[in-house]
Amino acid sequence: MPLYEHVLIARQDLSNTQAEGLIEHFSTVLADNGGKVVEHEYWGVRTLAYKINKNRKGHYAFLRTDAPSDAVLEMERLARLHDDVMRVMTIRVDEHQEGPSVQMQKREERGERGDRGDRPRGDRPDRGDRGDRGDRGERRERN
Repeated sequence: MPLYEHVLIARQDLSNTQAEGLIEHFSTVLADNGGKVVEHEYWGVRTLAYKINKNRKGHYAFLRTDAPSDAVLEMERLARLHDDVMRVMTIRVDEHQEGPSVQMQKREERGERGDRGDRPRGDRPDRGDRGDRGDRGERRERN
């Protein structure tokens, strides 16, 4: 069966248990239609990039599934009809990665640069194409 990854965003005014209950609800929808949830993660409440239905935050949930396309279509249809779900995104993948998703990994494990330890602050290279700006501390008089 094809492998999928789903991200659900639920309303911010739900409790954590209600948001995790949505994961269980959609897991049973997939199971009833011949699929199975390989792994699921609850990412918690996160700030949205833009407002969705007057909400600035949302509960994020991540599911890795092994299901036929009919089961995925039914789950997406029910998610779009559900009042608590604001967005759902499904991606078909060739294989599931082992371990936690990138969102759940620590910064050190992801390899992100946390601070700018490679160069000291304020030490930028010379642009060359710009002339000297002169002394900016004094106010220039106009004639």
